[in-house]
Amino acid sequence: MSNIFSITLSIFLISSIFFHFSTALGGGGVGGWTPINDLNARDVVAIGQFAVNEHNKEAGTKLEYQSIAKGESQVVAGTNYRLVINAKDGNYARKYLAIVWDKPWEKVKKLTSFKQM
Repeated sequence: MSNIFSITLSIFLISSIFFHFSTALGGGGVGGWTPINDLNARDVVAIGQFAVNEHNKEAGTKLEYQSIAKGESQVVAGTNYRLVINAKDGNYARKYLAIVWDKPWEKVKKLTSFKQM
């Protein structure tokens, strides 16, 4: 009985160490959302502008990109970006939640969700 307990405890400890190590390196574990630290980085701004432009094409609107208020990324056979975007709708400033999937090595980018908050 003590052998089974020792093996179970060893597996638990090793798994725990790997989980903590991967979380420290990846910021949230496999598939988790990680905060974007630099919301003004060129690639992040480009994703935000892409989201607004694609939404305008799909919905026939004329939103104007202003800035990104908050952002997270998730690695999934490419990168998902979940961004809170400030945009002007005529004279009104509004916030929108956009999700964009980006796979730059294949030059694929897709707006998967865009909603007013």
